[in-house]
Amino acid sequence: MSWLAFETNVLGRIEFDSVAIPFARRPELGMALKRRGKRVTANDILQSAWTLGLGMIQNNTDRLSEADLNTVLEDAYVPGFELDNPALKNWFSETDAWWFDNVRRNIDRLDSPYLFAIAASLAMGVGDYVLGFEERTRELRLPLSKVYRRLWSQLPTPVNNSQINSCQNKSANEFLAESYVDLMFLRLPDGGSGLSSHDRWREEWLRVGTNFWRELDKAQAGKLGAPAETRSQYLRFLEDTLSIASNIKHWAISTTEGGLLATQDLVDTVAKIRRVDAIYTKDFSELLGQKAVIVTA
Repeated sequence: MSWLAFETNVLGRIEFDSVAIPFARRPELGMALKRRGKRVTANDILQSAWTLGLGMIQNNTDRLSEADLNTVLEDAYVPGFELDNPALKNWFSETDAWWFDNVRRNIDRLDSPYLFAIAASLAMGVGDYVLGFEERTRELRLPLSKVYRRLWSQLPTPVNNSQINSCQNKSANEFLAESYVDLMFLRLPDGGSGLSSHDRWREEWLRVGTNFWRELDKAQAGKLGAPAETRSQYLRFLEDTLSIASNIKHWAISTTEGGLLATQDLVDTVAKIRRVDAIYTKDFSELLGQKAVIVTA
């Protein structure tokens, strides 16, 4: 979970010009730091998360035009002989599945990786919209193409911070081993439950199927980001990642109190490698039942 205002407030107390975000499941923090003139390198092993970052963080100038929009939505509701991606039926009704299947195919017709990323990000937003309804509230939904156009009309203008920002699609450890920055912002992944349904549908839509899961799980195995069976195993994964990042001058590590990892566990693990500078907390329990914690070192 992201606590954007809290995170940017804490990071504003650290002196840095460049940042590496190894688990950038959402692009908002990278975008906020980019607006502050920082060089941002973001990463996530999920292609859907990498795609969001590509359009919002690495992209400095490209915008989706009205003509591009028409290309994406061309014949979006027209069913064909069979779905390119039958897995969509696991998430959506048949009519909706055809819309997402056709839009995914149309997005491949766009001229640049950035336009592809922006268009795909909007489609993922439409999917989140659809999945937010239950059967009894389904009649309240807007047509999907109308939702897509509305999301497009609300896109922020790309920020050009005169930096070479980048987004990568690797394991966190591989990404950090190749990162030369002033600060690592590590938002700790959930250690027990694995990927959410939100992440799973996006990944299956973008990759057009489900055949990739075994290889993805294999790439994550034994590393931070993979499901951990015990707290000690999670701490071992974390210590390995921090050791790889030991060449980065500043660390900011974000978690939530009350999960698999206690704040003291995090502090003790960080202290094995370097001195802990500060512990920041923000109580969101009245709103979301969570307490946010950031440890800096």
